[in-house]
Formats: sequence, C-alpha cells, structure tokens
Amino acid sequence: MSFNAFKALACPLDGGPLTQAEGAWRCAAGHSFDIAKQGYVNLLPVQNKRSNDPGDSKAMVAARQRFLNAGYYQPIADAINHVALNGAPEDMPLSCLDAGCGEGYYLRQLAQAASDNTQLELIGLDISKWAAMAAAKQSFHKEQGRQKDPSATWVVGSNANLPVQSASLDRLLCMFGFPVMSEFARVLKPGGVLLQVEAGANHLRELREIIYPTLKPERSGEQLVPEGFTAQVAETVSYSLTLNGKESIADLLAMTPHLYRASAEGRERAAALETLTVSVDVRVIKWIKNAT
Repeated sequence: MSFNAFKALACPLDGGPLTQAEGAWRCAAGHSFDIAKQGYVNLLPVQNKRSNDPGDSKAMVAARQRFLNAGYYQPIADAINHVALNGAPEDMPLSCLDAGCGEGYYLRQLAQAASDNTQLELIGLDISKWAAMAAAKQSFHKEQGRQKDPSATWVVGSNANLPVQSASLDRLLCMFGFPVMSEFARVLKPGGVLLQVEAGANHLRELREIIYPTLKPERSGEQLVPEGFTAQVAETVSYSLTLNGKESIADLLAMTPHLYRASAEGRERAAALETLTVSVDVRVIKWIKNAT
C-alpha cells in the first residue's frame, strides 16, 4: 500500500479548512494549532473539555496497547479490514477515520491488510491526549536505522465535533466508542461506509460474572437506522480466548469501562486470577451513507 497525508482537517473553532505549514495547522481566520513533537495535533478546544484530562488515562492506553499488540482481538481487526477494504479504488486514495482510535491498533491493522495497489489516507482521532500520543509514537513501518514514515494523521478531538471537513471520508470506524451519527453522516462522502463495532450479549461475560454481583439484563429490540444512513446486515464475531498470567487479565480489565464500574471487591477477585477464559462476542454493523 502507499500513504497520502490526510489533509481535510477543519478548524474546531470556526469549521474552516486547516492547512499545514511550519509545524502547525492553521485556518484562514488565524487560528493555529501546533503539531506536538510526538507527531499529533490537539484540536480539542479547552471550552469543549469536560475535565482537565478527558478520555482514557495513560495507564489505560498502555494496557490496551499491550493487550491488542498481543493479538487477542486480531479476529475483530480481520473482520473490519475485510469490510473496509472491500471495493477500495485502485486509482484514488481511500480515506478512513478511526473515531476513538485509542493507540492506533485498528488503523495499523488496516494498513497492513491493504494491498500493494491501495492508496490510504488515514486519520485517527481520540479525546485522550495519551491515546493520540501513543498512536503517533508508533509506526506502520519499522525499518531499522530509518526515521518512521508519517503514515497517519493523529488528532486529539471529540466525536461530538469532528475537526474534519464535510463529505471528506470514504470509511469511518467506531470501535466500542461513542457514536455521534449526525457528525458521522456529515463527514462521510455519499456512499461512504461507517463500521460500528459494539459488544454483544456474551462479550467478556466470564470476566463480568467475576467482578459484578449480578449482570444487568441485555437490552432488547432492533436498532434503529440512523438518519442519513441505510442499514446493512450485521456480522457477529465470536470466539473464546484464554489469558494466562495476572498481567494479561489486568490489562483486559484496565482497558474496559468495567475497571471503574466494578466494586473494590470485584477488582480484587479479578486480580487473584492466574488464568481466565473469556468469550469475545461483538457485532460489526455496516452503515452506508445515503447519496442524498
């Protein structure tokens, strides 16, 4: 595959196009956003933050990086790659945003799965500066003795106000994240594909049974088709994985919201485990942006 820089960023303050020059992104109104030395740009205005350090903590990002790099969620990445790359044009770039990219695992997997003829324009966005920093520090190409290639644009930002120009994306990933369908519809091109991954009824059930006194009943009912999209058939990815060692089990718990939802007693029960077999059960939902 080959990479083209994703350039269709928008100013988070006025919505105008941003252009990159001299280590910063700037709009015509004079707003300027410096590119950090790690390679990411912060496009989350302070007035849009709900806390001083929103999103995943540095420790949560590190746990997710260790867990995902161990390959435990490779089947999920494979399913995403198959759908995202299906129908990719060979004569023009395929632009893809991971909205809630974490430390960049799924975009790296997408890049590795692309054919030699595929041109990619990749952008990863996360509300956590620690996630964007970790993603920018990693590279799709690790050739010894050579400086890494800037294979993606990494951004601190919010799904509620994506700093991306309208109708500029062919693909959009939302992996266990917080979907804002009106914004997703705005930034996708007509015919563009939104891939939404969400936990199924049995996802990590064995872990949840350990850390919670009881499990909440699963929500029932069909998912409504978001405005601006056409529904597609959802694919289920289900399998079991076995975690050996306290570190892997702790990393799984730390990368999920369950770490903070569980009681101290529940976390202690998980910390005492030496091995754990859990079910992975996720739905991959494909939405198509309407032409009009």
